[in-house]
Amino acid sequence: MSATPILEIKDLHVEVEGKEILKGVNLVVNAGEVHALMGRNGSGKSTLSYTLMGHPRYVVTKGSVKYRGEDLLALSTDERARKGMYLAFQYPVAIPGVSVSNFLRSTVKARRAVDIPVKEFRKELKEAMAKLGVKDEFLSRYVNDGFSGGEKKRLEILQMALLKPEMALLDETDSGLDIDALRTVAEGINALANKDNALLLITHYQRMLDYVSPGFVHVMQAGQIVKSGGSELAKELEAQGYDWVTKELASSGSSK
Repeated sequence: MSATPILEIKDLHVEVEGKEILKGVNLVVNAGEVHALMGRNGSGKSTLSYTLMGHPRYVVTKGSVKYRGEDLLALSTDERARKGMYLAFQYPVAIPGVSVSNFLRSTVKARRAVDIPVKEFRKELKEAMAKLGVKDEFLSRYVNDGFSGGEKKRLEILQMALLKPEMALLDETDSGLDIDALRTVAEGINALANKDNALLLITHYQRMLDYVSPGFVHVMQAGQIVKSGGSELAKELEAQGYDWVTKELASSGSSK
């Protein structure tokens, strides 16, 4: 494990259109780790992911974020992506007129900063598709245009397999998936996790974590991470709900 964390967030405060959403987030993610960030709608989970990728609507007013020791907030969105940050969207957008094949080759070229020979790229792409159960006709379709929820999420994970990010943010990747699609996507995520990268899974529910086992689970409420633990914490949340955390914090007199 590297001595320098892949991601280090300190006292992060973020506003959207003048409203404060994140109110002091602290999180450290090291290489080889899988973290799950759980919480109700509106707790700030997706805001954190968009902030980390540099979405212009999300304004950092206080705090710092280091990515492999470098000031992440000083980098543009495309610089963050080239350096190995990756965000799988909850609602991937359609790009009519752009084929999946051309899209994937362009993104891989940008990430690796080299022009990959077509034959070499095709071989790598086919291997990744086979692991995710993606059919050949997928490549000639336009990006997410008319895709089912499961197809969109498979494309997100296929991108991840090719880009090989050091820090992957998966924003409610389980949203809209039936059980078969969820299992396939989870298998793809597990296949990509290794000692040199890290994953942050953002989810409401335990069901994704039945297939992707995190070493660390964090609960977000009102723009802060208020509780952290191991994988057993996700099971407690499934059994008792988020009110359990709220009551526990109230009884301890803690605001975090």
